Amino acid sequence: MDTSLTGTGLASSEGWCRVIGYVDKTKKHPISKLPRLERLAHMNVLLDAVVTEVGTPDLAVIEGAALSRASGGAHERGWLWWRVFERLMDQGVPVGVLSTNQRILYATGKGSGAKGVVLEQVVRRWPQWQTGGSDNAADAVALMAAGRDWLRHPISDVPKTHRKAVEAADWPDVIDGSLLGMGVPG
Repeated sequence: MDTSLTGTGLASSEGWCRVIGYVDKTKKHPISKLPRLERLAHMNVLLDAVVTEVGTPDLAVIEGAALSRASGGAHERGWLWWRVFERLMDQGVPVGVLSTNQRILYATGKGSGAKGVVLEQVVRRWPQWQTGGSDNAADAVALMAAGRDWLRHPISDVPKTHRKAVEAADWPDVIDGSLLGMGVPG
């Protein structure tokens, strides 16, 4: 999952990816410019939609919050990230976190690069996930693929340079070789 107010990318190891976000075609301004109560209402609708779509997977992988980004809405993006994380934890879903650079590294073999490069690599390496040209969906596919790799059930082989991202990410606790005792190989 790549959280965003306007385009949260979601991908499942079951072969789908989607983008969910706040879009106001009549006002044409970001959620961060709405009056506070209207903004909170829209953010809660977005939160509910994302958590409902994700469901209760064996593992959720989320990109770490990029609060240093120069665009507006950092406060709101941080809220969304933490609320999604909290809801997943409340539902008993283990959560792994990859930084932006780790996501890029897993997809491309390099720790930095434009979103378009990640999209190109995802389309080439994992074409069964139909991103529709969305870099948000592609980011989510890369995160999901890294999670499957961490679970030792990769969706495809990736070079060792890419796997460094998996080794450096923040993964949930492993108990007795199982992911939180759920029988999923750790």
